[in-house]
Order: sequence, then C-alpha cells, then structure tokens
Amino acid sequence: MAKVCSKLLFLSAICIFIAQAFAQPNFLYHFCLDNGNYTSNSTYKANLNQLLSSLSSNTEIDYGFYNSSYGQNPDKVYAIGLCRGDVKPDVCRSCLNNATNLLPLLCPNQKEAIGGYDYCTLRYTFRDIFGIMEDSPALYMWNNNNVSANVDQFNQDLRTLLDSQRVQAAKGGSLRKFAAGNATAPNNQTLYSLVQCSPDLSEQDCSGCLAGAMGDIPKCCDGKQGGRVIRPSCNFRYEVSLFYDPTGISVLSPPLVPPVSPSPPSTNSPAAKGKKSNKSLIAIVIVVPIVAFVVLIISICIYLRIRKPREQPESDEAVDEITSAEALQFNFGTVRVATDDFSDANKLGQGGFGAVYKGKLSNGQIIAVKRLSRDSRQGDQEFKNEVLLVANLQHRNLVRLLGFCLERTERLLIYEFVPNTSLDRFIFDPIKSVFLNWEKRYKIIEGIARGLLYLHEDSRLRIIHRDLKTSNILLDSEMNPKIADFGLARLFALDQSEENTNRIVGTYGYMAPEYAMHGQFSAKSDTFSFGVLVLEIISGKKNSCFQHGENIDLLSYAWKNWREGKALNLVDSNLKAGSTTEIMRCIRIGLLCVQENVADRPSMASVVLMLNSYSVTLPIPLQPAFFMHSNIESDTSSQWEYDPKRTDSDQSKGSLV
Repeated sequence: MAKVCSKLLFLSAICIFIAQAFAQPNFLYHFCLDNGNYTSNSTYKANLNQLLSSLSSNTEIDYGFYNSSYGQNPDKVYAIGLCRGDVKPDVCRSCLNNATNLLPLLCPNQKEAIGGYDYCTLRYTFRDIFGIMEDSPALYMWNNNNVSANVDQFNQDLRTLLDSQRVQAAKGGSLRKFAAGNATAPNNQTLYSLVQCSPDLSEQDCSGCLAGAMGDIPKCCDGKQGGRVIRPSCNFRYEVSLFYDPTGISVLSPPLVPPVSPSPPSTNSPAAKGKKSNKSLIAIVIVVPIVAFVVLIISICIYLRIRKPREQPESDEAVDEITSAEALQFNFGTVRVATDDFSDANKLGQGGFGAVYKGKLSNGQIIAVKRLSRDSRQGDQEFKNEVLLVANLQHRNLVRLLGFCLERTERLLIYEFVPNTSLDRFIFDPIKSVFLNWEKRYKIIEGIARGLLYLHEDSRLRIIHRDLKTSNILLDSEMNPKIADFGLARLFALDQSEENTNRIVGTYGYMAPEYAMHGQFSAKSDTFSFGVLVLEIISGKKNSCFQHGENIDLLSYAWKNWREGKALNLVDSNLKAGSTTEIMRCIRIGLLCVQENVADRPSMASVVLMLNSYSVTLPIPLQPAFFMHSNIESDTSSQWEYDPKRTDSDQSKGSLV
C-alpha cells in the first residue's frame, strides 16, 4: 500500500507542476540542452534535488540573485536563479520556487537546462557557470503590432535608449546589473525598456552580452512596437507601454518613469501567437480537478508518509572555486574502465603529446581522455600546477578540463567531450566543408575571437596560447568552437606585454614572424595565428600548403588579390551564397591580424569589436609576413621546434615534438 501510495503522490505532484505551467500566464520558455543525462537514482539527481530545494531559501537575500553549487566532481551541480530587477522579493522567491519544481519535469534526465518566466530565470548544469558570459541558446520574442511610421527614427531612439541602459547595467555591482527607463518615440509615443545581466559577470562581459543581444533586433523585432531577446547571461525588453514596476527598481536606482500601469501588449514567440485570451479558462478547467484529485490522494496516504528532514547544503567552503589540484583528481581505474582499457575502438586521435580517447563514466557522462606521452620530463607537482591553471579557465569557447589522473608513469587529462571533432576535419575536407555555410563559419570566427579575448584580458590569469590552429579548435554539437590544447600555453603577469624564449615550439604556418625568428611572443602572436585561421576558414585552404597555380602561401595569395581588388578570389566556392559584405570584412580583419609589424596588429578586444559592430571603421591592412619557404614541407598537425641560438645548418634539422 505504501509503495502504491508513494507512486500516486509522485504522479499527483507531476500533475500539480504541469497545471502550474498552464496556470502561469507569464510562462515563457525552457531549453533542455543535450549535454549529458543522469539517471533517476544517480548521485547527480540527488545533488540537483538538494541544490534546487535550497536555492532561494535564504530569505536574507533580497536582491533577486541566487547562485550556488552542491556535491563533488564529477556529480557536482551548479545553479543560478535570477529575478527581474523590478520584482519584489516575495514574488521573486515564489517564481523561482515554481521554476525549480517545473524545470526538472520539463527536462527529465538532462544535466543542463534553462527555463524562465516573465519574472525570473533558472539555470542548472554540471559545469561551473559562475562569472562566465554565455550567449546561447537565445530566445527571440516580439509584439505583433508594427511601428506605424518613422521606423528608422523609432529604431534610432530605441538604440540610444538601450545603449544608455547597457552602460548603466554593466556598471552595476555584484548584487544587481539592471537598468530600466523610457524615451520619447515618434508620434509622441513613450518607449519603455529594461536590460539586465547576471550580476556575477564583469562589466565588460555584461556590456558585450547586451551589445550582442541588441545586435539581434533585426532578426526578430525590426519594425515591431515591442520585442525581447533572452540569453543565458543577459536579456532586454522594450515596449510602447509600461510593462515593469517602477517602484520595484527604486531601491537600487531612482524611478525613471511615472508609476502608471497600463496593460502591456502581448509579446509572442512564433509557437505562441494568438489564443492567449483562452488561457485562463483552460487553466481553470485543468487545475480544479487536478487539485481535487491531489487532495484526495494526500488524505488517504498522509499517515504512511514520514517526512525526513532535509539535509543542509554544503558549507560555503565546499562551493568555492577549486583551491587544490587534488579536488580534480580521478582514479586511474575509473578512467581505464571508462575508456575500455584505452581500446583502439575508443581512440579519437593522436597528437604530439599523446593519444586522445573517448570514455563514458558510470554516471553516463561522456569524456575525452588525453593520455600524455610517458617520456615527459615534467614533475608531478609541475603537472598538477598546470592542471590547476587550465581548470580555472572557464569560458564557453574553451574546452573545459574536468580533471586529471596521475599514477606512476601515467598522466591523464580528462576533458569535456566535444562531439564534432576539430575544425580541420571539416574546413579542409571537400565533402564536410559543404556543411559549413557562411553563417556557421562566421559563428566559428566570432567564437574563437571571444575565447582568445578571455585568455588575453578577461580571465584572472593572462594566457598566451602559442599554438592556435585548426586542429586545436574543437566543435560542439551546435558547431560552437572551443579552443583546446594548452600544452604550449604560457602564463603572463597582468601587466606583462611580451616574453622571449630560446625554445620555439609551435606549428609552421601559424607562427608570427617575431616568434619564429627571434623567440619573442605576446598576445599579438596569438592574434597573428587567429588571422591565419580566419583566412583558412574563408578559403577552405591550409596556409602552409596552399597552392594556386604557383608556389605561393595563403597569406601571399590573399594579399596579392586584396591589393588588386580581387579579394573574392580567396573565398571558398561553397560560400558563394554568403554575405559578400561580411566575408569581405572578415578578409580585411584577417589581413589586419597577420601584418608583419607587431604594433600594427589589433588586440583581440579590437577584433571582437570589429566583428560585432559595423559602425567601427576598419584600418587599411599593411603587408603581411610571408612564409615563402618552398623547401620546407609542413603539415599543420605537426609541431615545429628549433633553437635560434643554433647555427643555420643545425636549424635546418628542426625536430618535431
């Protein structure tokens, strides 16, 4: 009887939560991300339940931002709850409680999910998302009514209003990054808008996230009286009627509009146009019988239920960022079982530093395991320090290091599994390259640029990658790029601009001239490699073995055609349907990045701005550094190493590592 009753109670709970979803007039969206699953009796599920049950329970926190984690790797769960900046604390907590109950039901067994109402959003995942700007998946919604006249002026007024709010929100503190206000639109209309970021973002990341979201207005809301773009890390909304509570934002910022509350026009997604007038009636019809059913079940079974007190979540110390390498250590036996004893069937590839294997942990999580060569001269402590360094780099365009294993002569690095292998397997393959249209290639270029910007400027560490190339760019299930392989990366002090080395290791064709010839490297060395990548992505050809009717490298060919006004000769024939203006702009950015003089190359911050804003005027590129060494046959998958202090005859014997 107890088991039957327990099942009935579970069923009734599901009914309640589904009824709540219909009953909530402001329920918006949910995304169940395909980044791994958990089972109903797994540790991950238990950790998720514990975390969500306690997420918004701290009644002392009244600013509407809740971020916490629970458990230990690899079953650790991270969650962020964020309420709209004008929402009162009790409404905020009620909204988040509904979301924490509903989202796991809408996304059963998915380790990562995002959902939201008008008043709040909820995210949970198996990876650390705190302080990391993420711009996908994105949701577009719009008002059905069109702007009646002066659309260009309306758009200009909207842009001015949103830009001012973007600056204001980005300057907000760790409690709130939110701004709301109004402006006068054509025909004496009042235009209302609000913008918001997750408060754990830096000022630069918040501004960048909102700028990117606002750049999507032409995709969804152009000429509409209202619209919104919702991203995981930020969102904005605008209407010609007041849709937020101005009294709710007076605590942290003065009210910007008079306290009136006309009914806002409906803002609809493509799947939800029309029929909202019947929603309340539908909710009543569904909810009333369900509630009666639940009350009956509870009345019969309540004496069989023994409520156990909830365990308290782990202390704050347990959810702090990693402070020791030991927190990341995997058992060798666990990894060996996951990879079927490193079987050839699970082998993904072989690089200069070891083989990579696909594995599956007992909880179902798919991993990639790099088994480093046993002749490494690196000590155990140095290896742990390097692991700790890479583990603290968290960005959606960097491959995430999950942990490591160090046992006797075995050194293993455990990464998130990225299903679509590396960029070179697509871009240089005559069959697969067809699937990379210009939109996808542009997305890849943008993602690589953002990842490099994070390494150079936005992380607490300043990292120079030194080996950026197509085989070190991995592609996830949605073809988002992730920079991988930090085996050659160097840590810079925050105020350090360059460094010299006598041991030059890298990949021929991607090395900046000052590094290849003199051992000098800096962030601008990575910029050079990025420029080569951009030109390769556009042309579909390798720089190091490019031929076009004569023995000439890709940079020389690109420069020659640019000077002659024939830059489109460089473009992959598969991209003829792409945006010519955008392609030409990217060719120009690529040429700016490979200029011979280090000082002439843009920083990655400038590159990201060039890619995201057409209002930025691009400089005229100067001559790039050419690599016209016809006697050297190079493969982009190999590493090139030489010592500048050796004689010319010795240098010609440069070793591969």
